[in-house]
Order: sequence, then C-alpha cells, then structure tokens
Amino acid sequence: MERVLIPVLGDQLSMGLSSLDDADPAETTILMMEVVEEATYVRHHPRKIAFLFAAMRHHAAALRDAGWQVDYVALDDPDNAGSFTGEIARAIGRHDPARIVVTEAGEWRVRGMLESWETIFGVPVEIRADTRFLCGHAEFEAWASNRRELRMEFFYREMRRKTRLLMDGDKPVGGQWNFDRENRKPAKRDLMMPRPLSFAPDAATRDVIALVADRFGGHAGSLDGFDFAVTRDDALRQQEAFLKYALAGFGDNQDAMLTGEPYLWHAVLSPYINAGLLDPLDLCRAVEARYVAGKVPINAAEGFIRQIIGWREFVRGIYWREGPDYVTRNYLDAKRDLPGFYWTGDTDMHCLGQAIGQTLDHAYAHHIQRLMVTGNFALLIGAEPQQVHRWYLEVYADAYEWVELPNTLGMSQFGDGGLLGSKPYASSGAYIDRMSDYCGSCRYDVKQRTGPDACPFNALYWDFLIRNRDKLGGIHRMGMPYRTWDKMTAEVQTTLRGQAAGFLARLDAMPRYDDE
Repeated sequence: MERVLIPVLGDQLSMGLSSLDDADPAETTILMMEVVEEATYVRHHPRKIAFLFAAMRHHAAALRDAGWQVDYVALDDPDNAGSFTGEIARAIGRHDPARIVVTEAGEWRVRGMLESWETIFGVPVEIRADTRFLCGHAEFEAWASNRRELRMEFFYREMRRKTRLLMDGDKPVGGQWNFDRENRKPAKRDLMMPRPLSFAPDAATRDVIALVADRFGGHAGSLDGFDFAVTRDDALRQQEAFLKYALAGFGDNQDAMLTGEPYLWHAVLSPYINAGLLDPLDLCRAVEARYVAGKVPINAAEGFIRQIIGWREFVRGIYWREGPDYVTRNYLDAKRDLPGFYWTGDTDMHCLGQAIGQTLDHAYAHHIQRLMVTGNFALLIGAEPQQVHRWYLEVYADAYEWVELPNTLGMSQFGDGGLLGSKPYASSGAYIDRMSDYCGSCRYDVKQRTGPDACPFNALYWDFLIRNRDKLGGIHRMGMPYRTWDKMTAEVQTTLRGQAAGFLARLDAMPRYDDE
C-alpha cells in the first residue's frame, strides 16, 4: 500500500479540497498543524488566531467523521517543531509516505516552503491548483497580458459570463453590469437593523481561547466575547441569516458607517470564505436565488456578487501575477511610521477611534472603514505602505496576504502607482461626514479646514495632494481637486499647508507602538 501524506493548511478547511480529490482514505494521512511560526510571522490579532485554530480542530473532527485518518499537531504538543517544514519532517518520520500531495498555498511565503519539501526530504511532492477559486493563474495571466490597464470592472464581466450569475443570455440582468451608484447611501439608525449570529464557544473552542490567551495575549486585540462560527454548519447558519435578514439592505447601505455599529447590513462572512468553511460560488448562487425569487433588489445582489467573483478574484490574480516583490513597492515614497494608536484605538479623532476600536474588539471592520477611514488617514499622513500592510494583515480575521496586500498597498495606499486603482482613495473629512454619523460625536469640526478645532482630514487632504503633485498631477481623475487648489489664494494655500505641518509634527511626537 502506497502511503500518501496530505497536509491541510489553516485556510484550506474545505471538504472539496483539490488535494483530496482522488485520495483513498485507507491509504491517506491528512496532516494538520498549529505552529507558532504562522501565528507570529506578524503579530496576528488573538481573536484571529483563536478562530483559525478552533476552526482547524473542528475541521479535523469533521474529516475523521467522514472516514479520513487525521494526524493533528496542536500548538501545545511538547514536540511541536513550530513550523510547517519542521512538522512535515516529523510526519515523514511517523508515516513514511511515498509521496506528499498538497493544495497550493495562498501566499508567496508559504509557497516557497511547499516547493522546498521535495528537495529537503527526498519525497515526491505534488502541488495542486486551488480549485476553490474561479480564475486560475494561467487564466488571469491570459486575461491580463494584452491589456494596457488592469481594471476590475472588465475582469468582473468575464467572471459573470463564466459563472452565468445574473446573466440574461449574453447580457447582464437589469441591463447593466454594475449598480454601484445605487449603493452609496448613508445609513439611519433602525431598531430592526440585522445582527450577525453569535456562537457560544464549545469546550474545544474554549480550550483554544485559553491557549491563545496564554501564548499570544500580548498581541494587540481582545479575545473577550469570542463568538465566531468555527464549523461549516455554523458558518452556513451565518450565511443563511445574512441572506434572510441583511442582504436586502446590503446594497443601499454597504458604504455607510454608524457609531457603535460595527456590522450594519454586512455579511461578516469573509473569515469563513477565506478559511474555506464556505464556498464562494455557492454563496453567490444563493444570493442570485434570493434576487430571482424577488426577495432582494438587484443592486444588493449584484453589489455582493461583485465583491466575491469580481474584486476577490481580481486581487488574487494581481497578487500572484506581480510576484513576491510587490510588497516592496512604494510609489509615493511614503516614509512616516504608522501612529501607535492604530494598536490601541486611543485617539481623539472619533472616526478612527470607532474603526480601530471595533477592529481591536472584533478583528473586523467593513470595507469602507478600512479604505476611507484607517486607510485614508494612513495615506494622507504619508505612512510607509509596508507598515500599513503589516497592520492590516495582523488585525483582521479575514486577512491573508493574497487578498490583503493588493487591497492595502495597491488600492488603499497607491503604493503600486495605479496598477490596481485608477486614482488614490484620498478624501477630506467631508466624505466621512456624508457616509457616517461619526463627525457629530467628534471633538473636531468637520466643517473647519484650519484652526485648533479643524478636522485633521481636511488640511491633510490638500497637503497630500500638493506634496505628491509630481506623481499624481497627470492622473485624469485627479484634475478637479488640483484645479480647485490652483484657484485658492496663496494665503489660503499657505495656511492649509501650515495646518497640516503642525498636525503631522504633533503626530510624529506621539509614542510609537511597542510590539515587544
């Protein structure tokens, strides 16, 4: 009998994994590993670590129930080698496999490990494509190779055609591909606002929480009130709750922000999708079915599906096409340290306090909070994009480098010079005021551009534009703000730049985050 070793990584918690496709349970050992290296290569949020380890343990139990032999290495195993490669070495010693079969890694860092195993151990290693994604690497390369600009909208249309989601023959349902213009409404407080389900930790999850608190309690973020789904069944319950109660309002309110409301009409399903507990195409088909049944409007269904088969697949394609040096790019030559309050939430800017505070509490913030509050502020102050990238990778439960890095370095920080987005996502306080109720509770006045009570975003916005004019001035979509600046008097311009300089000096004098 030929023994096969199949490592299953923490973001591969799917029964339909490609490495299992033709495997014989009688001849197969599945290896799952909790290793300190994966929890600490950046200082991940404790809630994120606990979610993944608990989900891994429950997935191992499900695999055993399905008839598989699972060799599970817990973090507190006294012989734990602490790394994937170290645990592969130990597993080879225990099982003497004739070959190793593994589904490709989601990150360049781990891909290098997988590709080294055959040389290190002298055991044949087969690395299979991750078929949970719609668009393979070669397919994305074929789409991108002859294009002058890579824009998600055109890629998304190809994915719509491929999946047939929301299609009427060769045309999009509703007569247009994108209903985003209908999805930019500010939210009002509603006593009937949906809430995600909350899952009480079982004994296995409580053990993980205690272990994580002991080993990683010094990482920024809270474990209090841990309520993630950690099984596929519970993730499906969360999916059904979103479809039934929140999807109809998702379109209108997806860009909105309210004080004390971290979730609003958002799905809060991305941790489960990215870890493998939910199938993204099945989810999109369920969303389409709600639209076809007349239960949700087209702008909600299309807007949600675009996030999954459009943006999610697009950023993965960019990540793998651009290569491991993508992380080093810094088009705007931004050098400032990210302020220490990103790890504490201790700031008198209410919008940042809300977005960072809920991030530390829940390992979650929705996409506009990430892009237009924490990301926008980092962009305006000139924070080094690699520091911003590291923070986003640390603090969010759904963050894996393949999806987080292009969103952060590319879209949010414009570090790739426009490869991912056609312009920087920079704004003054007016955008935050329009899309939230944050400004009404802030000690700063969003209507003021200068003076001790002026919203810092206002002067920082103009300072960002001017200090980067040589690199941004030729972008067509940036023409209007630069024309507005040029119409200001020299006195106003000088006052705005001085206001920004004073704020940045005070920012630089604040304590940095101590990660020791």
